Amino acid sequence: MKGRKIGVVVECMRLDIREGIKKAAELGADGIQVYVTGGDLAPEALSRSGRRELKKFVADHGLEFSALCADYGKGFTNPNLNDELVEKTKACMDLALDLGTRVVTTHIGTLRSEDEPGWKAAHEALSELAAYGDSRGVLVASETGPESAEVLLRFLQGVKGASVGVNYDPANLVRNGYDAIGGVGILRDYIWHTHAKDATRKDSREVPLGEGDVDVPMWVAALDEIGYRGYLTIERESGDDPVGDISRAIRMLRAL
Repeated sequence: MKGRKIGVVVECMRLDIREGIKKAAELGADGIQVYVTGGDLAPEALSRSGRRELKKFVADHGLEFSALCADYGKGFTNPNLNDELVEKTKACMDLALDLGTRVVTTHIGTLRSEDEPGWKAAHEALSELAAYGDSRGVLVASETGPESAEVLLRFLQGVKGASVGVNYDPANLVRNGYDAIGGVGILRDYIWHTHAKDATRKDSREVPLGEGDVDVPMWVAALDEIGYRGYLTIERESGDDPVGDISRAIRMLRAL
């Protein structure tokens, strides 16, 4: 599908946030994703006027927010942490609306079996977030990878509420030995955002898009087949030339 929307995770460029926004525009991206779990972009740090100004700054550069990253690095499988994490995530969901996006991404944590306490804890936390998302019109998208698409689907089907789905990351699936292409069809009803990222299966290294074991053309074709019309947001977490890698990734995705 031509005309697909391509985003960039700003922090991956290792620039000041505003310089990163400018660079994303220069590279020809349509949107950006930013981390909002700390620093100047955290909900508690960004005033109402600051939110308006940031949204305008992004729009003035021809961009929009593809999603916000609300991953606090702890998942939701520990019930002792979830009261605080759920409230923090709700604040990020409110921030998303103020910045003009309906998607926040996170990690649920590793899901293995319904019999494990962590599964129940995550189910309760995500059901609460789903109910909040339903009331506010915001989607919570958990990254794929720690478990197979089949296991994640089973978990999502048990969540109460319609506003919890996935941020489909094919590299994370490859790194853990799962099927990055077939998983698209399995999770088709829950894919609300994607990370365009690549990795090697043998040594679990993140590599520039197109240089690893993710069959990028097939992955994009699979997304097209299910009618996905959201962002392909490039994430480049390592490497010596992230801006160059992101630039090349944008050109690759535009050509598909």
